[in-house]
Order: sequence, then structure tokens, then C-alpha cells
Amino acid sequence: MHSRFHLAYHVTDLDEARSFYGGVLGCEEGRSTDTWVDFDFFGHQLSLHLGQPFATTRTGKVGDHMVLMPHLGAVLPLQDWLELARRIEDKGVALDIPPVVRFEGEPGEQRTMFFLDPSGNPIEIKGFRDFDAIFAR
Repeated sequence: MHSRFHLAYHVTDLDEARSFYGGVLGCEEGRSTDTWVDFDFFGHQLSLHLGQPFATTRTGKVGDHMVLMPHLGAVLPLQDWLELARRIEDKGVALDIPPVVRFEGEPGEQRTMFFLDPSGNPIEIKGFRDFDAIFAR
């Protein structure tokens, strides 16, 4: 069964969110009101509501990194990931974990990068050359 996920979380400023999710990440804006805005987050529905963002802690040990938990992420085909990494760099987005190859030569080899949205919400974007390897052991 394949479906799309819906995730809703808080941001502190909808105009900043529009600029970041739309202008930097290239997500298409959907419906909105004065207190929330929807985005097509790489094929999934992301609803950003005004409020206090969730607390995060650096407790996720993955490879050589301690990553912020919880975090939102997307898995992209490698070429799309490379293009997004270039766009993020060109836009001057600060990277919490710069682009890196994780699990090189192993099942599930991937590229990854972590950054924060303007409200401090952590985002991970992964890139896979082979989508069949996403759940490889």
C-alpha cells in the first residue's frame, strides 16, 4: 500500500515559512488561512501552523552523527537531492550536518543533510541512487 503522509507542526512566522519552504525548498503552496499554510513537501502534505515549535534534543545516534530528534525528512532520488543541496548552498542556508555519504558501500548507502527551518524545526533530506535500497538490511 502506498500513500502520502500528512504532518502538521508549528512555525513562528508564516511569511518566513512561505519564503523558506516555497522559495528555498521549492515546495508548492496549497491552502492557507491567517494561522496556517499547507505545502506539497516532496509529494506529502505539510501543514504549518502558527505556534511554539516542538522541543528537540540531539539524541539520535546515526552513523557518526548525533542528530536532532524529532525531525521531519524526505527521501529523494539522488539527482534531485544533488540539485536541492546546490540550491540550499546557493541560498546560504546554514547546515546542521553538511551533505555527507552515510553507510558508504553498505546496504542502504545514502546521502544526507540536516538543516533548520527559520523557526528551528530540523529537517533531514536523504538521497538514494537506488530506491530499492531504502529499506535494505
